Amino acid sequence: MSLVPLFLAVVTFTAQDPGPLMASRAPEPAALEYGDAQDPGDSLYRAARQALNRDQYARAAEMFRSLRQRYPRSSYVGDSHYWEAFALYRTGSADDLRTARTALETQRQRHPNATTRRDAEVLLRRIQGELARRGDAQAAEAIAQAVDPIAPVPTVAPVPPRTPSAPRPPRSGRSSGCDDDDDMRIAALNAVLQMDADRAVPLLKTVLARRDSGSTCLRRKAVFLVSQKRSPETSAILLDAVRSDPDQEVREQAVFWLSQVPGEEAVTALDSVLRSSRDAAVQEKAIFALSQHRSERAGAILRGYVERRDAPGHLREQAIFWLSQHRSAENQAFLRNLYPRLDSPELKEKVLFSVSQMRGEDNARWLLDIALNEREDIELRKKALFWAGQSRATPMADFVALYDRVRDREIKEQLIFVFSQRREGPALDKLFAIARTEPDRELRKKAIFWIGQSRDPRAAQFLQELINQ
Repeated sequence: MSLVPLFLAVVTFTAQDPGPLMASRAPEPAALEYGDAQDPGDSLYRAARQALNRDQYARAAEMFRSLRQRYPRSSYVGDSHYWEAFALYRTGSADDLRTARTALETQRQRHPNATTRRDAEVLLRRIQGELARRGDAQAAEAIAQAVDPIAPVPTVAPVPPRTPSAPRPPRSGRSSGCDDDDDMRIAALNAVLQMDADRAVPLLKTVLARRDSGSTCLRRKAVFLVSQKRSPETSAILLDAVRSDPDQEVREQAVFWLSQVPGEEAVTALDSVLRSSRDAAVQEKAIFALSQHRSERAGAILRGYVERRDAPGHLREQAIFWLSQHRSAENQAFLRNLYPRLDSPELKEKVLFSVSQMRGEDNARWLLDIALNEREDIELRKKALFWAGQSRATPMADFVALYDRVRDREIKEQLIFVFSQRREGPALDKLFAIARTEPDRELRKKAIFWIGQSRDPRAAQFLQELINQ
């Protein structure tokens, strides 16, 4: 498609469908329905709704996103993508609009029966229109495709699986809802940091044993102070806080601080948490904490957890990710051997992504083998090929030779995209060859599209020659 029709398509589309900056006010969302008290995500959904009604859009978007992470089986998950996108749309920044677009595309792929699907399509058109006006090529191409369905739809990079963020503890043990500066009791506890462990630990144990409502802030501070005192009891004290403290933040922070306590006692405590806790947030932090202990046993515990079929899928995904951050030969071999034993496409996708992050020629070759395996799901094969293409460990000559060997049209299409992403002469040469000689007309058009995106002077010359034929 030439630039002129593309520009006209954007103008036509956006003139009919004003975006957030052109409209006098953004479209109001459909009624936010909620009220299933039995749903584990109900209270968080209510809180997100209140934030949206108060025009706290960034906070609302984060809460709708958090709902999916914390309660992946909630009945609100499908619609949460739409509400997150709507909140981000109202903020109006380019980054937020792109994130909103991704949320809506995820909903379309994973939750096609969500009650907000019709509203989501309308919202996506508005977002694409606004992004196109700001120069977003992907948005402009999507609009052009809507106007001219004959134009080739370029392959886009798969969205990487959501990677977990490392928990962030309060600075110096500060906790939410606690006024550290004005509470003299907190000031007294801060002074404990200057004591040696023999004197400080018994005092801190006394604080952590309290259960009155007025001691919550003290206990939150105390778990941090315990982690800073190296004593034979440190791990046991923190483990007891995880198991018995009534405050959620105390329990979660106790797990986090176990990640900072060296030694096998801390690893044993975290193993106990992972096995016995029924709190998903606590288990999530235990997985992260174990990943911070570079001992062989900590790695073995995480690998064992990944293999547990009774464990929540989203927590197994996180364990897979954190294993990939420790690029040991053992972890690499484990993930590659795990892949064929998994039934869940989500877990398989996480393994593909994680192996790609571990780099190395062996891993890149393994990803190519998955891409060539015709018994695998085609979408997983395409993702494996994409991630292999992101690695410079595989020579471009291997991808060029692969294109001529494979028969699957979707794999060829993905290879064309790989060539477009590699800024190497042989990759552009292969796009030229496909554009000239590929029997499949649609594949030739896709190659031409990506040649048009190249900044190599040879690309412009090639297109000129093609036009003058």
